[in-house]
Amino acid sequence: HREAERHNKNGHKIILIGHKGHPEVIGTMGQIPKENIVLVETVEDAKSVKIAEPVAYVTQTTLSVEDTKDIINDLKEKFSNASLNTVCEEAACPNIADCWDRKTATFMILGDTCTRACSYCNVKTGWPGFVDKSEPFRVAMTIKQMELNYVVITSVDRDDLEDAGSEIFAKTISETKKLSPNIKVEVLTPDFNGNKSLLKNVIIAKPDVNNHNIEKVRRVFKKVRPKGDYDLSMNFLLNSKDINPKLPTKSGMMVGLGETKDEIIETMQDLLDNKVDLLTIGQYLRPSKKHHPIIKFYNPKEFTELQKIGMDMGFSHVASGPLVRSSYHADEQHNAAVEKLINQSKS
Repeated sequence: HREAERHNKNGHKIILIGHKGHPEVIGTMGQIPKENIVLVETVEDAKSVKIAEPVAYVTQTTLSVEDTKDIINDLKEKFSNASLNTVCEEAACPNIADCWDRKTATFMILGDTCTRACSYCNVKTGWPGFVDKSEPFRVAMTIKQMELNYVVITSVDRDDLEDAGSEIFAKTISETKKLSPNIKVEVLTPDFNGNKSLLKNVIIAKPDVNNHNIEKVRRVFKKVRPKGDYDLSMNFLLNSKDINPKLPTKSGMMVGLGETKDEIIETMQDLLDNKVDLLTIGQYLRPSKKHHPIIKFYNPKEFTELQKIGMDMGFSHVASGPLVRSSYHADEQHNAAVEKLINQSKS
């Protein structure tokens, strides 16, 4: 609300995603005149709003609108010139300017077409086939040119490949560290169909954090991730610690798809039982009307409560908020995990 009020003082319209049909939310927006607030249902709807005045999409960044535009346009050009994809754009992440301003970015390798069809995801689905063997080097070169401090390497699911894309993951890590020796690299991998040897290929390349998102509580999981498996994903995370006990592991959850608070806590405990160090919790935002509907909007106090519960349960770091995504402030999470590992080794 404070962010929205700041933009309103600068003469911007405020677009609230996910609130179409809920005009009561306008009354919670402080002193902002109701004619300056636009309610839409999806991210797609927000992009199509035609307003003559400057528009502010409220995110978690504290940058000015002008700075945001400059950062995004500059980096988009670099990604485009190198023929690379970022999950920041493909998944319509609301924190794109904040992360890019922090010299962090998330690269999506192995193409822009996923072999699975999760009902919440904005990435297109199909059968890609082609693998660009030069991509690891191009990613590494772009990272060096951008002078990034922390990168997340993720990918679409590639069930069409015998190695599920693990070889390209490993090469991307190696090439990136070769050209930027001081950089920290987090990998956010698919489940590789639970194949431990494929996961080992990635971990041998020495990423700094291994991330695999559980996404949903057990009861809702199959409904929104029909080609995934809750227990397989949990075991996949445990396998990471088995391969390298000192490598921080991480997972992320979305809320708002029909889960209960008790189920969220149960999933947190499952993650801890499988030796996960870091957790992210964010609000699901419906990319378009074709995607799964939003069942509930969690308020900031509920996210703060979940963050406290997670820390009390034993996670090294929990990022919990309406616009938190898996890669949000990933550098801070890495530092928290390393600090805890160091303290554990001392004790």
